[in-house]
Amino acid sequence: MITSLDQLVDIVKGLPSMRLVVACGEDPHTIEAVSRAKNEGLVDVIMVGNKEKIASVASEHGVDPEIFKVIDEPDNKKALKRAVKLVRDGEGDILMKGLVITADYMRAILDKESGLVPPEGLLSHVTLVEIPTYPKLLIVSDVAVIILPDLNQKVKMLQYTIDVAYALEIKSPYAFLVSAAETISSKLPSAYDAAIIKVMAERGQIKGAKVEGPVGLDLAILKEAAKIKGFKQEGAGEADILIFPNIEAANIFYKTCTILAKGRIAGIVVGATAPCVLTSRADSEDSKFHSIALAALMAGKKEAKI
Repeated sequence: MITSLDQLVDIVKGLPSMRLVVACGEDPHTIEAVSRAKNEGLVDVIMVGNKEKIASVASEHGVDPEIFKVIDEPDNKKALKRAVKLVRDGEGDILMKGLVITADYMRAILDKESGLVPPEGLLSHVTLVEIPTYPKLLIVSDVAVIILPDLNQKVKMLQYTIDVAYALEIKSPYAFLVSAAETISSKLPSAYDAAIIKVMAERGQIKGAKVEGPVGLDLAILKEAAKIKGFKQEGAGEADILIFPNIEAANIFYKTCTILAKGRIAGIVVGATAPCVLTSRADSEDSKFHSIALAALMAGKKEAKI
């Protein structure tokens, strides 16, 4: 079982290198993360963007631009479209966002004619969170894409996180649908959804995880809290997966983990035909690097199944 981001990287190093296509990777953090991933044998890299700017920024930060294959396209929108096409056409295994607006990146992936979403597909974001005070990785959804998921979307989000858990060799993950309380109330819609999803899992409609909800965050990740409150469900205080009721709760959680708890993260968009790295333009090189590692793991597992 992979319990840290460093261990994730070590596992990926033992897999065949995936082909990473970077759209507009002209900022220092992206170039540093991508060069690190290339040098550590995680990926081979195709950069689509302003060739002159990529070379300049790389040189300024001690990176040899010759380690990348660079396709020169100074126009950001055209570069993004071309990067998506490379992945769509099977010339790349992973797509990565560089110095482009998230809305444009998602729009390119979602394009019905030239994007990466299969019919009836649903994109969601899965984040790995490593916190010094927690003994294993937390798999969190959805911090960046689905604003207010409905019941069906939460089921899909849960399945995506279970898929990631299996890729991390967590064979029977504990999944918790987080709400403000464990009781079901008409004033707390997220509790209804959580209770329904729990029943669905008990009836075999959702497979691969031990699902509990609704449950407060403390009971999901703190054994002492579960003991004090008499919460005796299996896996209490040992969560592998957290499904949040909306993007505000999830986004605040992961930012709190990274800013105040010195946590580290890796995040990808799932539900497309290939893993898509989606990090903030302001995210650190470390976050981008570990996101590439997670994407490479998922791409490698997908290729192995094929």
